[in-house]
Amino acid sequence: MVFKRRDRRPLWQMAVEFFWPRGGWGRAFHYVKHRMRRLPDTPEKIARGIFAGIVTIFTPFYGLHFLTAAILATITRGNILAALLATFVGNPLTYVPIGLISVQTGYFLLGRPLGSHGDGENFVKKFILAAEDLRDNVIALFTNQDADWTALGVFYHDIFYPYMIGGIIPGLIGGIVGYYVSVPLIRAYQARRRGALKTKLAAMRAKADAKRMKNGNGEGKSRERKI
Repeated sequence: MVFKRRDRRPLWQMAVEFFWPRGGWGRAFHYVKHRMRRLPDTPEKIARGIFAGIVTIFTPFYGLHFLTAAILATITRGNILAALLATFVGNPLTYVPIGLISVQTGYFLLGRPLGSHGDGENFVKKFILAAEDLRDNVIALFTNQDADWTALGVFYHDIFYPYMIGGIIPGLIGGIVGYYVSVPLIRAYQARRRGALKTKLAAMRAKADAKRMKNGNGEGKSRERKI
């Protein structure tokens, strides 16, 4: 296989690199930023893609963030690749605070008492219980076990629905900030890159002209010698 890794990573290494990539999150962030600025599109369209990606990470559709970002980018006429890259703002280090902000906002908008639902430990625990419930129910489809949707029902009522409602406001705020911050930065980068390319092309032309003149002078001298 062309794209298959030569050295297979053990499961523990894959798990560690999911939470802390090789080179750290700082390097990953700079890589995404570099790729974002080099996209061949207008600054406004790239920024609309960034807006779509940031809005997406404030939604509870884990596992569907790429699809959600692509749909939002299409609706806003943004750059789809920029939207996909912007979803990397959401990572294992930021998912919990983003989720807590969204859930707490959702409880406030729905007029519910927050209680312990805004606690980080309880938030993560309910995600784990819902995942275990989903796994057990999938297994129950192929075995004699009885399906039990209790944990998923609690998760939907206490976490998913408030998260979906509450993520709209902080998602829009984050997306708008991302849009207005990224437009001048991308525009300045593209202008500087165009200037650097023009300078490089001018230097290449000057070098080619000098070489041509040198070759022309050499041919002229050789003709004089023959005469």
